[in-house]
Amino acid sequence: MGFIMDGLDAEEYDRQYGDRELVKRIGSYFRPQTVRILIAALMIVLDSLANTGLPIYISRSLDRLEDGISTEELLGITGVLVGLGSLAWGFNAIRRWLQAQAVGNVVLHMREDAFDAVVQRDLSFYDQYPSGKIVSRVTSDTQQFTQVVTLTLELMSQILLVVILIGYLFSVNLRLTLITLAISPLVVITALAFRKIARSTVTQSRRIVAEVNAHIQETVSGIGVAKTFRQEQAIYDEFQDVNRRSYRINLRTGYVFNSIFPILALLAGAGTAALVFFGGEMVKTGSISAGEWYLFIQGLMMFWFPLTSIASFWSQFQLGLAAGERVFALIDAESKVVQTGDDNLDLVLGEITFDHVDFAYNEEEPVLQDFSLTIKAGETLALVGHTGSGKSSIARLIARFYEFQGGRILVDGHDVRSLNMSNYREFLGIVTQTPFLFDGTVADNIRYGCQDASDEDVQSVAKQVGGGDWLDNLPNGLDTEVGERGGNLSMGQRQLVALARVLLQDPSIFILDEATASVDPLTETLIQEGLDEVTKRRTSVVIAHRLSTIKNAHRIIVLSKGKIIEEGTHDELLAQGGHYAELYNTYFRHQSLEYIEKSQAIVSAA
Repeated sequence: MGFIMDGLDAEEYDRQYGDRELVKRIGSYFRPQTVRILIAALMIVLDSLANTGLPIYISRSLDRLEDGISTEELLGITGVLVGLGSLAWGFNAIRRWLQAQAVGNVVLHMREDAFDAVVQRDLSFYDQYPSGKIVSRVTSDTQQFTQVVTLTLELMSQILLVVILIGYLFSVNLRLTLITLAISPLVVITALAFRKIARSTVTQSRRIVAEVNAHIQETVSGIGVAKTFRQEQAIYDEFQDVNRRSYRINLRTGYVFNSIFPILALLAGAGTAALVFFGGEMVKTGSISAGEWYLFIQGLMMFWFPLTSIASFWSQFQLGLAAGERVFALIDAESKVVQTGDDNLDLVLGEITFDHVDFAYNEEEPVLQDFSLTIKAGETLALVGHTGSGKSSIARLIARFYEFQGGRILVDGHDVRSLNMSNYREFLGIVTQTPFLFDGTVADNIRYGCQDASDEDVQSVAKQVGGGDWLDNLPNGLDTEVGERGGNLSMGQRQLVALARVLLQDPSIFILDEATASVDPLTETLIQEGLDEVTKRRTSVVIAHRLSTIKNAHRIIVLSKGKIIEEGTHDELLAQGGHYAELYNTYFRHQSLEYIEKSQAIVSAA
């Protein structure tokens, strides 16, 4: 089976929980449903009594029929049978109604806890694990967890039924009942033998579901790229491979769980055959009557079903336990970003200090080593350097998205590890190269960080970006629907919305992570007009590939392999003729007005 399991290793944050630990954890979700469960248990008792009473009453009625009864008495017997059947149905309906409520509430709370864990995980968690697999744990695994709830309530019903039936069988014949009880452990032992393979099989089944979900999500997200490079067949072939593996694992799971009941039924049938033989011999010797023997066999047939259900419980229970184990592992995953305090700040001026900071995304690839830098309050600092030099890492560390391994990062003298993150990020605004917009209107997205902002506030801040001219190009202005991930807007328009969203937040620290790298010159001008106004009053960290977002900075830091190799103003660094001058001539010079005018003159002369 190794070839089936290829690529289905556990995630690094997965844990092995024992059955006892899992059941205890599951019990914590049941506790608020105690009243419903107790009433459901009472309904189970009454339902079991009604169901057991039917054959007993039928047996007594049969004896009366032999003596002869009137039509009125026969109607009375019929009425009692109908009444018992109706009561059993009613008790069962109430029990299942309460059960559905308990199941719904338990899954609701577990899914809320799982989603809260997803929200609380730091960004490094999502760098390491595919989002599709995480989504699978929050959705399908929490839904599969209902197996635990449903089976637990069903187990209570079956145990009560078995207890009642054993009492009934003892009342019919002691010897045959003892023989029945002697055979019963074989059924239970056989079912428990499935337990280990059931857990392993189901765990692999849940993992392949997560892998299929992750593959589909990635494909849908990147469908535009696939079509551009004509890779539709390739991604279909990849899906077929994943889907076939899912088929093989689900087939194996089906074999395991669909084989247990036939095997248990075979054992139950063998036990019934043995009791038919012994009971027949007892009838021949006159130890019991033929009627009692028949009634015992009828009761025995009712006894085997709940017994096999109880015996198979642990094997089926693994479906829910495996799902619960995956959800609990997500909830219990430890965050790499660890806060040592929970201090709130009333005011942030914006002085940022990197004090001998060491940082790496993984141990093999250090990004910053013994890195020190101080950004003054109100200063606009530009970070430049080749890809991988550490520019974006500095911005992410300021935002506390990742944990650094050594040194300190201070904001106004406060260690960022001692701050309440929600409070701290109120003073922090970030505009990234590829902004994410949520489905809704432009106004909804601008208001995202300040839900209580008025329409006038939204309108005002939108007009601060490029004088609001960009709004005229939107079909319905601020009421324009942006579509999924902002698909109805151009990249430049998305960037303008993202900038307005941060401006409405009015942060003390402003981070622009290559915010104008993917827009046209006209949109860049609109953004720059807004940025010039914003950076006058805030500490601003600018990471850019555009000359316009760098040349007006108070200070430019040139990075290479996580180290500061040059710093100064645009003119000072050009005069030094060092690495910045090389970057300028390679990447920025063609963006300068002087270069553009010279190029236009050459074209005109030609």
